[in-house]
Amino acid sequence: MTGSGKQLALNLFIYPDGHHEAAWRHPDSQTERILDIDYYQELAQKAEAAKFDAVFFADGPSLAENIKYAARFRLEPITVMTAIVAATERIGVIGTASTTYTEPYNLARQFAALDHLSKGRAGWNIVTTGAANAALNFGLDAHPLHRDRYARAEEYVEVITKLWDSWEDDAVVADRESGLFADTDKIHTVDHVGRFFRVKGPLNAPRSPQGRPVYVQAGSSEDGRSFAARWAEAIFTAHQTLGSAQEFYTDIKSRARAQGRDPHGLKVLPGISPFIGSTAREAEELHEQFNDLTQPEYSLAQLHRLTGVDLSSYDLDGPFPREVIDADVERSEGSRFQLVLDIVDREQPTLRQLCHRLAGARGHRVVTGTPDQVADTIQEWAEQGAADGFNVMPPWLPGGIDVFIEEVVPILRRRGLFRTEYTGSTLRDHLGLERPASQYAPQPATVHQETA
Repeated sequence: MTGSGKQLALNLFIYPDGHHEAAWRHPDSQTERILDIDYYQELAQKAEAAKFDAVFFADGPSLAENIKYAARFRLEPITVMTAIVAATERIGVIGTASTTYTEPYNLARQFAALDHLSKGRAGWNIVTTGAANAALNFGLDAHPLHRDRYARAEEYVEVITKLWDSWEDDAVVADRESGLFADTDKIHTVDHVGRFFRVKGPLNAPRSPQGRPVYVQAGSSEDGRSFAARWAEAIFTAHQTLGSAQEFYTDIKSRARAQGRDPHGLKVLPGISPFIGSTAREAEELHEQFNDLTQPEYSLAQLHRLTGVDLSSYDLDGPFPREVIDADVERSEGSRFQLVLDIVDREQPTLRQLCHRLAGARGHRVVTGTPDQVADTIQEWAEQGAADGFNVMPPWLPGGIDVFIEEVVPILRRRGLFRTEYTGSTLRDHLGLERPASQYAPQPATVHQETA
């Protein structure tokens, strides 16, 4: 296979031990280091040396129900990312923050500070939070409905965008001779009054190097697609098949175009979790090693969360009981629920086989093979209209990213699919995204030409 000239984006998605649910049990993982900032800085430095676009962090505002069996706690991402940018120079940092359980003004301040201190490397992964138990941590009796969370998210991003735009780029004068520090005519209140928020503004810090952080979105439900088409500049999505990824890619680009956006300004980045071996059989054996370490209690709890059905009383080696799944019930993670049903309908697995299918990366694409075979999959998806890049989700860390960088990245470069050097300094530069103008800045006058 030869490259088509399309340059891919690659992010390293850092989960504490790695993305396989049993990674912490594997002897090559470094579980003892997952509360050590040096560990995260070293991972980011490896990704930066390989010229990755960014490191990516998930988050959630509640403790995972299955913490008994896996390292699934959450370190607050902005704190971790701040430490990472102090130890790196060029790589971007993308962190998750919820529009359901944070307030726009505080989050605007935090990400503005991160973008300033990193010299323009920040990205915000916008989520509405799927974990229903988070509500009880914030004084709510119940988790808001899916549609209500997205309605709040729409207004949230409107508000936070106004805040990040509230200083024009040249508002800071810093003229020592005249004593004028800021031109207050170029600092604007936002005066937002809406269904969910009342925010006067302006932000209490100048506009950041990127104008605002890169907007990243994770979610493929109908509401998620509509939201992404309006706001997202990069989308993290889960697909098991090329066909599913192509459908999503075509749909989301079409929706962006319908919003009056340039579809090239929205990057689609599926998750990929590679098990790599010198032979295909060696890679399969590695995958089996991890699956042998899974614990049914954990796997079944994850299936319960995704499907809404307790399957613990069913035979693990019997057919998956498709008939007990009600597809009409609203679930917090609607797109991932459909992904599970698609696997069941397509492959008709046993319950144990389904658990193993999801163990590798919670429904993201698991690829098992040689470095060339992994690169083949990446290239096929890129060239067949399914991806603009990938969130690389190593099954375990640090070894899983080491082998990807050492064995797969050089192949992608030889095929002309991935950079050998950074050509810019900001995350927007890496992703080929334009820096947005402040909505409060004067707009250029439109020139009308009269016709004879």
